[in-house]
Amino acid sequence: MELMEMGKAAAAVKYALACMPEEEKNRALLAAADALMQDMDLILQANEKDVRDGEAKGMHPGLVDRLRLTPERVEAMAEGLRQVSSLPDPVGEVLDSFVRPNGLKIEKRRVPLGVIGIIYESRPNVTADAFGLCFKSGNACILKGGSDALSSNLAITNSLRASLEKCGICPDAVQLIADTDRVVTEQFMRMNGYVDVLIPRGGAGLIRTVVEHSTVPVIETGTGNCHIYVDEFADLAKAIPIILNAKTQRIGVCNACESLVIHEAVRERFLPALAQTLREKNVELRGDERALEAVPGMTAATEEDFGTEYLDYILSIKTVDSLEEAISHINRYSTGHSDAILTEDTERAERFLNEVDSACVYANASTRFTDGFEFGFGAEIGISTQKLHARGPMGLKELTSYKYVIRGNGQIRK
Repeated sequence: MELMEMGKAAAAVKYALACMPEEEKNRALLAAADALMQDMDLILQANEKDVRDGEAKGMHPGLVDRLRLTPERVEAMAEGLRQVSSLPDPVGEVLDSFVRPNGLKIEKRRVPLGVIGIIYESRPNVTADAFGLCFKSGNACILKGGSDALSSNLAITNSLRASLEKCGICPDAVQLIADTDRVVTEQFMRMNGYVDVLIPRGGAGLIRTVVEHSTVPVIETGTGNCHIYVDEFADLAKAIPIILNAKTQRIGVCNACESLVIHEAVRERFLPALAQTLREKNVELRGDERALEAVPGMTAATEEDFGTEYLDYILSIKTVDSLEEAISHINRYSTGHSDAILTEDTERAERFLNEVDSACVYANASTRFTDGFEFGFGAEIGISTQKLHARGPMGLKELTSYKYVIRGNGQIRK
């Protein structure tokens, strides 16, 4: 289907989706989850082709990890749809209501955004997550995945569309742009007449391109230079497992820890043990001068290291003399995604949580929890690091706007 025809189809179906009863949406989501499980072999075969092609092209291991599907990850996609089906429908929620002195009754009511365009890279699970969240919140979606995941995305989309059709719902509620030509992507970013909002999800280059070139309103999702600060009052036995999880559970994700900040008071006691644990996981450490003193042989960090999202087995280390210096360093170099403090001092934890200007701030927990599924949203459309409209993991409510409904009995303005 031509791009403009896809836009027309999505614009046509969005009105039916906006008025669809919650029960019908839930039945369709559960059927789509079952379809993904039934089609698992086809989806995994398609994904294996993408992975082989990516590895043959020398794709970075972190990106291969993002691209790869397993039976467990397909099951997680299906479970995400089931969780979304169990969540309250945000459409129609009354956010506020009041009566004016002239008798006008005014309601502020939640409504869908309309047609949501999503441009994303090498993460085929986004295809199912985006569909589920957009569909439950009454939106049509047009998806543009990366060429590296094209076979996987086609297999998933075909499963979802066939499932919708069996439920008697127009399959154009979810559409995938299969053309990998960059010109088509540029046209997609200028489809103001059909697409109501555009959400980029991927690396810094993709996000910057969409923000700079789109004429469609953009909700910006951000890269993740996520920090963990080890305070002088941290429980050091607790700190190592948290950092290990945040850094190494999955290296190719935006909520992985990329930068460690450590208080001088615990540097000599803590860094050697941490370095040994991370080296067993093949993590390269890049530290400032004082970190190098504690762990001889560590690579010297550059200024660029402190601001880099590696998506790799690399961790930068900055030593500070105070909580204030830690907060200042993080606010300077963080991308505003997720940052954590490890401390047993409640007052210091609260200062960090209040003063670090990121979408998600943690005390004594891994940054890996910044995720729609982990937050109980069923899935996420992305992690917004901007401050307008949405911030943090974007679930159902973040995919809605609102309108005012006014009821009168003959009032005229004087």
